[in-house]
Amino acid sequence: MNLEQLGFRKLPLDTEPIIDDTTLRDGVQMPGLAVSPEDAAEIARLLDEIGVERIELHHYQKTDKKASKLIHDMGLNASIAGWCRAVKDDIDDAISCGFEDVGVSHPVSKIHFEAKWPDKTEEELLNRVVEVVEYAAKDQGLRVFVHGEDSTRADWEFEKKFINAVAEAGAECYRICDTVGVGLSSEHAPLPNGIPAKVRAIKAETKIENVEIHAHDDFGNAVESTLAAIRAASGVWPRIYASTTFLGIGERAGNAETEKVIMNLLMHHGVKKFEGKCGKLKPIADFIGRATGYIVPPNKAIVGDYAFAHESGIHTHGVLSNSLTYEPYPPELVGNKRRLTIGKQSGKAIVKYKIEEITGKTPSNEEVVEIVQRVKRIYDNGRKASLKEEEFKRILEEAGLL
Repeated sequence: MNLEQLGFRKLPLDTEPIIDDTTLRDGVQMPGLAVSPEDAAEIARLLDEIGVERIELHHYQKTDKKASKLIHDMGLNASIAGWCRAVKDDIDDAISCGFEDVGVSHPVSKIHFEAKWPDKTEEELLNRVVEVVEYAAKDQGLRVFVHGEDSTRADWEFEKKFINAVAEAGAECYRICDTVGVGLSSEHAPLPNGIPAKVRAIKAETKIENVEIHAHDDFGNAVESTLAAIRAASGVWPRIYASTTFLGIGERAGNAETEKVIMNLLMHHGVKKFEGKCGKLKPIADFIGRATGYIVPPNKAIVGDYAFAHESGIHTHGVLSNSLTYEPYPPELVGNKRRLTIGKQSGKAIVKYKIEEITGKTPSNEEVVEIVQRVKRIYDNGRKASLKEEEFKRILEEAGLL
């Protein structure tokens, strides 16, 4: 695939972005969603196939434990991580489920401290986390990621102390959690909510080995914030983990979409490890929708049914002449397909194309004009939705073309 021929000007990265997909942890916490252990295992297998290198799971309920066992038994290339609170019992539960990687989540902002532990000092809370991290990393030999909940509203002086303390206790990675989506992607935004500033400050002022970004979409900026963190890590960190969910599912407005982050990394930054794998993005989206009960919006970027749909005269004429006029890349690249539909705004080009597609014959100009007029009369009578294939065939039959 030649990106320049598609109009892309690759911006290379001097860092390795690692997708840490949390669809089966944060994603399925979305109200109204549920997934069976067998379907969870299939989702994990599919994520592994597209190049996800770390998969985060819940492991507390009976069904979660069954899913965890099924996933561990598959021997995937991706590492499998359990999610824990800063409680030793959670670590023990993760160990009993076979996890070797765990994330220990704890708030780092005063907003959370005052709401959840009004009777405890910051020092007491910090010591509590350190004790659990030491237990997991040093006593039990686990790889530990620490999740700084509400990082983008935390006091930097405390957070810096927190990161250094958990690093000393054995944590390998610190996750910047933009818990309510207030992080800013601008290079000029200061701490605490300037995400590029935080990525650089953690490298410059702490001892932690690795950094991660976990962005929520309350302002619609989760993908932007995730990519801003990755770009800020370039030339600063040898690698950066990006915590995402497929389709952006998750609590409230959800998270950064795995598929969007992967496609941005491939197309804009030329990250080669995703080449040849993105053809499964649309099938995965469809499977997750069926498995969880989530309805994939038809206009969802990359994986929606209408992501490559065209109906208006200008757009369909352009796409029929050269697909690059209104498509950034071939839909087949992501396992999707082009859909040319007939509707209120359809012109002669798309009508002629659809007649040829259905009948196998080239219509005369007069025949095309007649069909266009028949379509327009339908919409003049109040029709709103696009015509279904059967409806358009019926019009052709009535006109004697089929």
